[in-house]
Amino acid sequence: MTRIIVPLSFFIIFLFLFSNVHAAQANWKPAKNGDKIILIRHSKAPGFGDPPGFQIKDCKTQRNLSKEGVDQSKKIGRLFKKNKIKIDQVLSSQWCRCKDTAKYAFKNYKEFSALNSTFQSPYDKNAKKQIKELKEYIQKWNGNGSNLVLVTHYVIITAITDVIPRSGEIVIIDKNFNTLSTILTN
Repeated sequence: MTRIIVPLSFFIIFLFLFSNVHAAQANWKPAKNGDKIILIRHSKAPGFGDPPGFQIKDCKTQRNLSKEGVDQSKKIGRLFKKNKIKIDQVLSSQWCRCKDTAKYAFKNYKEFSALNSTFQSPYDKNAKKQIKELKEYIQKWNGNGSNLVLVTHYVIITAITDVIPRSGEIVIIDKNFNTLSTILTN
């Protein structure tokens, strides 16, 4: 009986691991073809929303990445390299947790205010304007075979995709805002 159970257990573990690896690789397929928009929710940052006294230009007043969030950001960068994902440009919200996610994952990025959080006051009043600006930017963008990476907040990703991403989650969409794939990074 033991002779059957032990090999069978190894076989089941192998199948489980192989199927997870295959599924993860399949999730990257749309981005490998290029000309996709890759939305990334900032990596892990303890807390919820922003603390009282939040100032956009002062990281000390904001929720920032934890050590786990920094590691998660670096992992995101490694995943892009491992999967040979071509990047046209990386744009980030002006919030420090997004800029740090972009910095640790990709090194180079540019700030883009249309990616800023609209979760709470006073920034919630900008939601419609920002989403309109972001959608127009995406529709005009031409990657020439590369991808556009946008590091932002769940509220922005949800507004254009209906996906509610976890911290560090990657959402791949096309220029018509169709969700093609999601990838967890934790």
